[in-house]
Amino acid sequence: MSLILCRQEEVKNPLYIEALGIHIWSSQELCYVIYNYPLLAMDHLLDDSLTEFIEKELQMTVLSVKIQNGLRNGEDKDELIFMILEECRYYDTKEITAFRQKIATYRGMGPFEFAKVTADYYYSLRQYGTALSCYEKLLDDRRNTAADDEFLGRVWNNIGACYAGLFWFDKAMQAYEMSWIYRKDQDTVRRMYYLTLMDPKLKVKERFGGVLLEEKKDEWKEAFDETVSRAGKSEGVRRVEEMFNQDEKSRRQASGELLSRWKSGYRTMI
Repeated sequence: MSLILCRQEEVKNPLYIEALGIHIWSSQELCYVIYNYPLLAMDHLLDDSLTEFIEKELQMTVLSVKIQNGLRNGEDKDELIFMILEECRYYDTKEITAFRQKIATYRGMGPFEFAKVTADYYYSLRQYGTALSCYEKLLDDRRNTAADDEFLGRVWNNIGACYAGLFWFDKAMQAYEMSWIYRKDQDTVRRMYYLTLMDPKLKVKERFGGVLLEEKKDEWKEAFDETVSRAGKSEGVRRVEEMFNQDEKSRRQASGELLSRWKSGYRTMI
């Protein structure tokens, strides 16, 4: 994934946003990421790599110092994020006000609601390890009286999807089985069946929708094969193929970034 906006600055060493798999080459692009990925900005953006990028690459030393001092003095991190938008002047006052309101809405959520929104957010970014940690905290928090069977079924379903995304298929199967206990959804059985196609050692147990599987197996197998065929032509596969066609230096850099994203998912689970 790449991000290029209209005005380029003299940046030699871009800022890499691991959660998105992109490089930031300008103050405009930085503002775009903050504005369009607010939960990411609230959670992971403010660190030494950001302040170094702002100071050395964007040549905005004053802003970098303000952020560093703010972090050192324990200032409101949201205000530091707003300051970046204001100093870079990519978004106008009205847009920044709307962004402030969006952040205020997140901050106004109860702990349970915010945790669910955050988990779903990282799941949508395919940051499966981070999402798993968030979902498991939701399940561990006994104060979550709002967690009815429908909710728990969906959480376990997403946990299964996260494990599958990390190629941990036996854990994924266990999670989908838990999802079925709370929520008798045929899509859960379909996903369990797909796991058996990816890992033949796994089986769909009869008590977890085995009867339904026998009725739908042929239809689901056809859909699975079609999906696999499309995946072979996907953007992700094309990028990997391109990576191996690059020169050695570029290939090492690209493969390092790809592995970094994969490893980040596993590190959050250890």
